[in-house]
Amino acid sequence: MATAMQIKSLLRSHTSGDNERFYAVALQVAAAEARKGHQKLADELRKLVNEARHRADSDSAAQKVHNLSTPQGEAGDLLELVETHIKVTDLVMEDSLRDRIQRILIEQKNLSRLKENNLRPRQRLLFTGPPGCGKTITAAALATELRLPLFVVRLDSLISRYLGESLSKLRLIFEEAERHRAVYLFDEFDSIGFTRDAPSEVGEMRRVLNSFLVFIERLQSNSLVIAATNYGQRLDNALFRRFDDLVEFGLPEPPQIQETIKRLLRNIDKERLAWKRINTAAKGLSYAEITRASEEAIKDMIIHELPKVSNDALVTALTERRLHLNH
Repeated sequence: MATAMQIKSLLRSHTSGDNERFYAVALQVAAAEARKGHQKLADELRKLVNEARHRADSDSAAQKVHNLSTPQGEAGDLLELVETHIKVTDLVMEDSLRDRIQRILIEQKNLSRLKENNLRPRQRLLFTGPPGCGKTITAAALATELRLPLFVVRLDSLISRYLGESLSKLRLIFEEAERHRAVYLFDEFDSIGFTRDAPSEVGEMRRVLNSFLVFIERLQSNSLVIAATNYGQRLDNALFRRFDDLVEFGLPEPPQIQETIKRLLRNIDKERLAWKRINTAAKGLSYAEITRASEEAIKDMIIHELPKVSNDALVTALTERRLHLNH
């Protein structure tokens, strides 16, 4: 078996991230075992080293591809790369909404089979619903599940005082979507997608919207383009025909309120939760507001050195969030 010196060398190379040194020492151990006549063990060690090297090479190649896919130049100023780790299973949502998100995932994971049969998976998505109800985080979860980068469109950089610049920037974004498969999120999309009949509408924005409609209809790549808005009722009707799916996010009902709070207080000492009072206090709040209120109750417990999160503290925090929204 490995000597004490070899074991120490293995540990040092592992903790320092020196993979090649780690592999070299492991192969020395394999050679020593072979000399002792333990050929099966030696072969297993060599196989493990080769598999580890192969995985490391694959990870390195994947990282290079990811770096190459990061937009450069002006496109890089328009698209913000956002790190994503959350999965769909981490999200609290109503069952029918979860089913629709899962259907998008399943189609995306089977896009080759669908295209072989002249069918296109859902890839042009419109997310609507109140603020704080999961539109942006669901886009992030889709990116994580599909192992794709998430790019958020910087609308402040997209909209220029000069018409030609705005249209050319929009074209750049869709060119990136054609070249590099990723999830492209147009957050707060109502800023460009409002109805063309709106009294405050200006000529430039109408042309930007018209160009968006053309670009998204012509999209041929395997990228997902998601437009998210808090004001679906303000969007131009022509938009709805250009999207493959309209996904509506709503405020949480009692089952989702309870699941959200349970997850947030999962590892926290708490009183037996009085759900009737809590549901009443949380009615009309978004997931984001319920999260903030739960965190306030936890902070109250810590600051005042209380043994548990109390129902009173949680209900008070939820009530304060609702009063804050009404002002």
